[in-house]
Amino acid sequence: MKERRVFILDTPRKTGPALAGRRLTHRQKQHIERLQDRRRLRAVQGAEAVDQTGLGPEQTGLVITHHGAALVVEDGEGGLNRCAVRQNLGRLTCGDQVIWQASGMREGVVVAVSERRSLLTRRDYRGQPRPVAANLDAVAVVLAPSPEPSEYLIDRYLVAIAAIGVQGLLVLNKVDLLDAPALAALCDRLTPYRQIGYPVLLASSRIAQGLDELRTWLCARTSILVGQSGVGKSSLIKALLPDRQIRIQAVSAATGHGAHTTSASTLYHLPSGGHLIDSPGVRSFELGEIGLSELDRGFPELTAYLGRCRFSDCRHEVEPDCALQDAVARGAVHAQRLESYRQLRTTLDAATKPKT
Repeated sequence: MKERRVFILDTPRKTGPALAGRRLTHRQKQHIERLQDRRRLRAVQGAEAVDQTGLGPEQTGLVITHHGAALVVEDGEGGLNRCAVRQNLGRLTCGDQVIWQASGMREGVVVAVSERRSLLTRRDYRGQPRPVAANLDAVAVVLAPSPEPSEYLIDRYLVAIAAIGVQGLLVLNKVDLLDAPALAALCDRLTPYRQIGYPVLLASSRIAQGLDELRTWLCARTSILVGQSGVGKSSLIKALLPDRQIRIQAVSAATGHGAHTTSASTLYHLPSGGHLIDSPGVRSFELGEIGLSELDRGFPELTAYLGRCRFSDCRHEVEPDCALQDAVARGAVHAQRLESYRQLRTTLDAATKPKT
């Protein structure tokens, strides 16, 4: 399956991961995949044998954070273990399900990684995608009165969310800062998203409004909060994780560095169930390599009208008999959503246009 790049959300390869820094041949990839399959099977069967390197038996684990060259892996009993990673596994991140072997007291080596169902990445200083969080089920987009919400930015988030098939939620935070008319006006702007199936939750960490509803939505899911700086993600995370500081200290002790880096993504278990990944480095999505079908998936209300225009190459701007413009005129599609679609389509076309 070809890897899809969607903003900073990637859908992973189903083949084995490549060695960092060089390409693998098809035969090498098959060998690595067979080796990982055997290790995963032994971990499931609970084999007790110690391998020739002196490592303990294979066991399953969950990557809690990635700090420097080491991972913190949670074992089946909730213990935290500092682990090195076999070179042929590529870059791992929090949320990864792995097979690891103990090499000492609370230390080990990750020897295999399970196939990911989703992967969130962001660009590093060289412009290359780096993994931030794996195996997400949901993304909550946090908004606030200030900075003022941008429908275009919201639509970019939702295209990315839809493209990898995870659940999406809009959280309007800091509602205590608004009077009744201002709140009603802002909620009215978000009505088109409710109409296409995205819940909109009103919240305030200062007065504890909407927190129970947010906990319920996050329950039984692996989720991440995203949004612009200043929308209050950190305050919401502190409210959802009252013992977060204690957990940070435990993770820091496991890494052996003594202090928790603020740039590392970390997975926390929610008291009410589910997992929340705190990633301070994720604020917005950059438009990456996506196909037209993936863009269309982010605009489900347009599906019934796409392909029904008079002209097959219709830009949905001023062309006659445009099905999308007609839908806007009838009130079946919101004008702002069509404008976002046109802007993203233009960006996509420019990115895929052959360079001369």
